[in-house]
Amino acid sequence: MAVSENMDAGQPEKKSPILVRLWPLYLIAGGLALVFSQGWHNYLSLEALRANIDTLDGLVRDQFLLIWGAYIAIYAFATMFMVPGGILTIAGGALFGLVFGLPLYGTAATVIGASIGASVLFIAARSSLGGVLRDIAGPFLSKMEAEFNDSPFSYMFVLRLVPAVPFAVANIAPGLLGAKYRDYIITTFFGIIPGTLAYSWVGAGAAELIRDKSVSLDDTQALIGALVSKVSPALIALFVVALIPLVYKKFFKKSGSAQ
Repeated sequence: MAVSENMDAGQPEKKSPILVRLWPLYLIAGGLALVFSQGWHNYLSLEALRANIDTLDGLVRDQFLLIWGAYIAIYAFATMFMVPGGILTIAGGALFGLVFGLPLYGTAATVIGASIGASVLFIAARSSLGGVLRDIAGPFLSKMEAEFNDSPFSYMFVLRLVPAVPFAVANIAPGLLGAKYRDYIITTFFGIIPGTLAYSWVGAGAAELIRDKSVSLDDTQALIGALVSKVSPALIALFVVALIPLVYKKFFKKSGSAQ
């Protein structure tokens, strides 16, 4: 379904006032103000994290399902309110650590939480809230419509694998363009796995460094060297993920335009 079919014929598109369209920024600013006013940012220093890492590990170990579920819920809400999730993804990798050398639990929790939040935005885009969400995704919709209508499933999967547009827009646009929910959730769930794995790996590697009491937090040179050693697999994974858009543009875009 084209975007134009969602509007009354001959009626100009109504845009919400700019102050209304900036509501995600209000939420982010309010959250930051709360964090700093309560002094919670002090708990994010390396010294504070090392001092509390054993307690945190024990809590995760003893109440794993509760904390894992709470993280999924937090990530789902963050996605619903269009809060950038990069730092939260790294935190999930750090919180749940490595299993068989991979950040499996953190990656799984992030993918599930993001998929739930994205699903809520998809449903909202198909409801009466679609007008407000259309204002947020507006600049991208006309550019996306032709490729989407050509092959919705493939386009949505590439949209997740190759982040050409902001994650929030990728969550909203398919609903506005008439995508099937089944295709949307499949492409969302599997398409975000590579990037999520890479970012979770960074968090897990950094947490391993914090746990290593033999590394002094005051020795900057040793700290950087140890950090590179701990997160080198994650950096390689991030490099591979960063190459995906270049490979797609070089090979798949050309082959698609040649047809």
